[in-house]
Amino acid sequence: MTSAAAGPATIEAVLFDLDGVIVDSEPWWHAVRIEWAAARGLTWTEADNRACMGRNSRDWARIMQERLHLDLTIPQIERAIMGALVEKYAHEPAPRVPGAVEAVARIAARFPSAIASSAHPSVIRAALRAVGLEECFRVVVSSDDVPAGKPAPDVFLEAARRLGVPPERCLVVEDSLNGVLAGRAAGMTVVLIPNPSFLPGEGTAEAADFVIARLADLDPRLLLA
Repeated sequence: MTSAAAGPATIEAVLFDLDGVIVDSEPWWHAVRIEWAAARGLTWTEADNRACMGRNSRDWARIMQERLHLDLTIPQIERAIMGALVEKYAHEPAPRVPGAVEAVARIAARFPSAIASSAHPSVIRAALRAVGLEECFRVVVSSDDVPAGKPAPDVFLEAARRLGVPPERCLVVEDSLNGVLAGRAAGMTVVLIPNPSFLPGEGTAEAADFVIARLADLDPRLLLA
């Protein structure tokens, strides 16, 4: 574990990102977008997908609309991609990050915890149902519920508000640059847990307060000791 900056004296709540932290779903998002684009004779690249990571539904649908030069509306794009993801969660084994589900259950039993995800609420519900974590979180917030998605701090600030915990006493668990920047902008302590499937962009580790190899190794009680 490495530390990039000093944090608060105590942690009172933990805010988890979903995609890439608990479920290893970035390959699913990428595959769905590739297939959807290919059905229209278009090409979706890894660089295109990286531009969408950490964005709320409106933002990534707009990015797809622009990069693929689509005549479809943003809501039409959102519905198509989200529907495909929800279907995958319903009919295929969820792609869990190794050890993450067990670690989340352990941490959530000791700390008020929230999901603060860029995914649409329907995708969040499908993912939590698929991995059996529906009852672990006191609060679930989507970036679609707030004015601006990551890297804006809105989703984390709303999660902290609903938990009733000051932002400076919240720990954010993230895997992407946009997520780390959002947590820092919210005034929270941020742990980066890089996902090998889609490694975070340059500068992400430097922007985080701490870097940990696996969520299974995270103990918020010891982090600031």
